[in-house]
Amino acid sequence: MDGTSRLTAAIITHESTHTSTMDANFLVVFTAVLLASVPPSSATLEPYDLLYDDAVRAFYSGDYGGVVRTMERALSSYGGLRRSRVRCRLRCQDQHPFGDAVSDLAFFDVVLRRAACVDGCIEQDIGVQSMHKVSEDVVQDFRRRIPYNYLQMAYLKLKQPDKAAAAAHTYFQANPEHVEMSHNLEQYKDGQGMDRGSEDHFVDREARPHQRSFSAAMSLYEQDDYLGASLLFEEALVEYYKADVECRTLCQGPQQFEGHDHVHYRYSLYEVISDHFTQVLHCEHECVRDLATRPGRLSPMENYLPQHYDYLQFTYFQMERVEEALQCALTYLLFHEGDQFMTDNVDFYTEVLGHDSAPREEAARYLRRHKQELELLLIGSQTMGVDFTEGNYWSSTGGRDDSTRARSGTDGGMEYVPNAEKKNVSVAASQHLKEGGPLLYDGVQLVYNSADMNGTQRVLLDQVITEDECADLRHLAQAVTMAGDGYNGRTSPHTPNEKFEGATVLKALQYSYEGRVPMKSARLFYDVSEQVRSIVESYFQLNSNLHFSYTHLVCRTAITGQQDYRNDLSHPIHADNCLLDTEASECWKEPPAYTQRDYSALLYLNGDFEGGEFIFTQMDAKTVTATVKPKCGRVVAFSSGGENPHGVKAVTNGRRCAVALWFTFDPLFREMERLQADEVVQTSFTQSVLTHGLEINPKDEL
Repeated sequence: MDGTSRLTAAIITHESTHTSTMDANFLVVFTAVLLASVPPSSATLEPYDLLYDDAVRAFYSGDYGGVVRTMERALSSYGGLRRSRVRCRLRCQDQHPFGDAVSDLAFFDVVLRRAACVDGCIEQDIGVQSMHKVSEDVVQDFRRRIPYNYLQMAYLKLKQPDKAAAAAHTYFQANPEHVEMSHNLEQYKDGQGMDRGSEDHFVDREARPHQRSFSAAMSLYEQDDYLGASLLFEEALVEYYKADVECRTLCQGPQQFEGHDHVHYRYSLYEVISDHFTQVLHCEHECVRDLATRPGRLSPMENYLPQHYDYLQFTYFQMERVEEALQCALTYLLFHEGDQFMTDNVDFYTEVLGHDSAPREEAARYLRRHKQELELLLIGSQTMGVDFTEGNYWSSTGGRDDSTRARSGTDGGMEYVPNAEKKNVSVAASQHLKEGGPLLYDGVQLVYNSADMNGTQRVLLDQVITEDECADLRHLAQAVTMAGDGYNGRTSPHTPNEKFEGATVLKALQYSYEGRVPMKSARLFYDVSEQVRSIVESYFQLNSNLHFSYTHLVCRTAITGQQDYRNDLSHPIHADNCLLDTEASECWKEPPAYTQRDYSALLYLNGDFEGGEFIFTQMDAKTVTATVKPKCGRVVAFSSGGENPHGVKAVTNGRRCAVALWFTFDPLFREMERLQADEVVQTSFTQSVLTHGLEINPKDEL
């Protein structure tokens, strides 16, 4: 067997020559536990996307009983499909182990038998759905828990407020920026039409067991109930490692092939396998982040898994169970080698016991596998020709921040800072920021400054362009914008109740050269975007030049027949260059946020629609600090960071158009299409001079 074949075998089995028999036994045990906890399906499942579509149709036809029956079946089918995939893949993995396969044929014999086993098992479990392809939009709706939004409204119509409250609470956990749903929950909590003791109904129907146990443990810990907390922390760890196996198993599904179509590969067999499984392995490696991320959040809870052992070592110390405390402290040091606080604790526990101990084996195995995955990912990504950078999975800063970490000590007692009391660091504006500079163009009016809009680095301007120019740009939008442009082809990227269409400056200029739109209109789009850029740079008195990061002519249109009972936003509350974490009152400047963006602006082209107001909020994404009603020629501009969370209220009737602009100080992140548009405009000007000559006004020479 050649070197590539051995590498592939190592990737697929996740075992190396250094992996112990105990590690293999551990995987077998956890596989058995999961298989026992995931019962086989008793009947074939209906495709959940078709059920979902039927439920939505029932909702808009007013058949709320049908909504409940069908949507609950859709959710059951969605969960059943997931459980079936986990059960079948684990069962077939157990039935067809790689064992001591040393030849190519022996290796691929196992691969093919596993594939056949999984296909047969899933088809037996779920029937026709095994071949059914669900659209990405529907998958995202279920991940965002959209079905629960329909359910809570349907249950409310059926006068079942208890079930409506549970559905609303479940939806809100994954959509904490949803202003209207938070208001609904407040009404439910006031007990309107609900049984006494209604707090029992505020349950997250999709709660992940390991996170639920950890939260319950924290609650008891903060009440100094150390026995109860320790039991729940231990339960949370068991559930975490089960969830980790399940997460990795689900990674064995289809993967995204970036930059190439796997059907048209020209690589060798082993390169194909290596490329595909490198992406599977990357998915599995990221389970660390997935399991530490609360629903609806983009950033994981800092130091999530190690925290379990940190809290446990303290609770066991309080219970005078020093042996267990020492084991947990040593386990914590596996994740944070050399941590001074925990090292002091280990020294103290060792002195009290009079002997040393060892960290917990399940964590040691976990970290050995994590390290081995990293080694294989570096090899696999190099084979694919892509860059791979190891994330910091245990702490958001690469080392624990002493001001916010759960501190421990053993000299005369322990000082412990529960999560609920940790200091939240909100985004603060730098002291050197200015505003109030010249507006540069005649007729432009200052409406509100930052103080008027209850924020930092905000401005509202009117009459930036004329009514005729607005009309011209709206006609241009009608001709050049395409559904899904700028949103990876998704026609309804932020809400299923509106259609989004967009176009770039370069596209408009290309259409004009093809004779499909007037050159004057395309050039107007180009010119007014530059006008807004220069006004923003001048008004905020910026010391560095602003470069275009992205320019987008965008219209959002209310979809007829889908506006009754809407309580979502056209664009959820967010910040433009960081990931908003409302619970921590923090905005994480990290991918997938567009961290290069520094300032943002919107030039509105009309106001003849219903809804669609632009809103600024506080960091909680709920408290509105300023509202902007769009109209022709109005510009709202602001700095792009966490100091300016914002969103757009639902457009419930008509079409709302604007020129959206994002700017950066960093020339390395200049918009490529804008640079191409600059060349097109310059070429057009040169050709015009060559053809017609320069028409110079004599006054310009004075």
